[in-house]
Amino acid sequence: MNKTDLIEHIAKNADISKAAAGRALDALMSGVKSTLKKGGSVTLVGFGTFAVAKRAARTGRNPRTGEAIKIKAAKLPKFRPGKALKDALN
Repeated sequence: MNKTDLIEHIAKNADISKAAAGRALDALMSGVKSTLKKGGSVTLVGFGTFAVAKRAARTGRNPRTGEAIKIKAAKLPKFRPGKALKDALN
């Protein structure tokens, strides 16, 4: 399922226009992004939790030359599914 399919699904199930469903989906995604950018987490009960994970700086190797390189620390988005979502799949 891609974004267009998801918008169609939302519009059909919520009985709203595709334009309104698209705006609602965009608003949800921007809300999650802005909260994660501030270092917070977003919990949707029954669905899951979006949070920020920190990856420490490390040393890696350039595969072409074998030379050691430094890889910067990074923040990564993380999703932990909720119990209801896990149960729906099993």
